[in-house]
Amino acid sequence: MKAHARAKGRDIIDFGMGNPDSAAPSHVVEKLRETLKDPKVHRYSLSRGIHGLRKAQAAYYGRRFGVELDPDSEVVVTIGSKEGLANMAQAISAPGDIFIVPDPCYPIHMWGFVIAGAEVVTIPNRPGEAFFDALKEMLDSAKKKPVALVVNYPCNPTAATVDLAFYEQLVHICRHYGIYVLSDLAYCELYYDGNPPPSILQVKGAKDIAAEFTTMSKTYSMAGWRLGYAVGNKKLIAALAKIKSYLDYGTFLPIQVAAAAALNGPQEYVTTLRTMYKQRRDVLAAGLKDAGWGVEKPTASMFLWASLPEAYKKIGCMEFSKLLLKHADVAVAPGIGFGPGGEGYVRIALVENRQRIRQATKNIKRFLAKDPQKALKEMDQAG
Repeated sequence: MKAHARAKGRDIIDFGMGNPDSAAPSHVVEKLRETLKDPKVHRYSLSRGIHGLRKAQAAYYGRRFGVELDPDSEVVVTIGSKEGLANMAQAISAPGDIFIVPDPCYPIHMWGFVIAGAEVVTIPNRPGEAFFDALKEMLDSAKKKPVALVVNYPCNPTAATVDLAFYEQLVHICRHYGIYVLSDLAYCELYYDGNPPPSILQVKGAKDIAAEFTTMSKTYSMAGWRLGYAVGNKKLIAALAKIKSYLDYGTFLPIQVAAAAALNGPQEYVTTLRTMYKQRRDVLAAGLKDAGWGVEKPTASMFLWASLPEAYKKIGCMEFSKLLLKHADVAVAPGIGFGPGGEGYVRIALVENRQRIRQATKNIKRFLAKDPQKALKEMDQAG
């Protein structure tokens, strides 16, 4: 529908995909250009990543989380965290294995295991005691002991965050039941309340059961560069490194060199990026409130997870998203795309500048001011 509208010349303001719109840091781009001049770098790279980059990622964990990592046995470079998660699923899954995934979730958290032939069971993605109660009930009643649990905080799509106490309790439970934890920490540097999100690996004993995935995509606006990391439990990291050795030769070497420059170099860019997303969040939340659509401001991530306006809840998020596209020229991601638990919500990505965000909220306000019954009737007539 979005493509069709644009083909007709309509200016669609697109909040649908979490696709960063900022340029990567200039010194990182220069390092890429510099490295490209060496003819040797155009050969095959290493599937597990060059040592200098693995060392840089280990140093980042030491600075940011106080976690010591061995670059040789506890770090592997991935072609983005998405590839890493998918190949980890391939590495540790067999048909009939069970994995636990919170619902709603980022699609690869579920589909990576489904593609590998495993069975996925879900628990509600609401961090807190209800989460742990559901997890323990699932573990106690499972017909077969699950292999692993996936967690993702700050969360895509819900923007929920957790503190270190959450991970402490999680590690205690999963060690007791003997299951692994796969933590997706892609949004750990996009936080807005002065409270940096923790890593599960900060918990004592976490490395016995946990592996964690991070990425250059969001922290340095390097989404198209396709570079991420898996760190933590040596057995899990070795399994991922082994399957990657069968499947790929790693990310293009100059990109790895430039990524090391990003991790080792000045970090003012990250602070500036964080401020930009915070400003966008505030403009969007204020504009939607003025439009009569109250939403909760996230403390982290690059998304707003918005419950549907009361007048439109009965039609569901997919149909509401279609109405926004048709009547407001605004594209959002229907929550149902992230699992059944996403019904009743839409995800709005902070990937347009403030001027465009203001225009979008004006459009939405104009749409929401209309008689909901008339809009719904028009939708029914259109089929």
